[in-house]
Amino acid sequence: MDDSLHPTVTDPEFYQVVFENDKVRVVELRDVPGARTRRHRHPDSVLITLSAFRRRMTTDGNTVEVDRGPFEAGWMAGLTHVGENVGDTPTHVLFVEIK
Repeated sequence: MDDSLHPTVTDPEFYQVVFENDKVRVVELRDVPGARTRRHRHPDSVLITLSAFRRRMTTDGNTVEVDRGPFEAGWMAGLTHVGENVGDTPTHVLFVEIK
């Protein structure tokens, strides 16, 4: 993965590493309604929502809106995208990135 596109590099105001070893890196996302990220790349990850959110995701010119409830977990295949909080609440998510 090109580390220059990692979200902790492109958007350090929203993303921070909270744990890392040779197997995984855990990255926390926190933002507020109206926040928009720069283009960045996530590797294959387990996504764990700590709050409900609504986000607009743009990947390769395709835009979708995603609604998630709190305390959900699921697989997210690696992708490059721009994200925007289009909901009424802050977003709080953990990404468990597989190395």
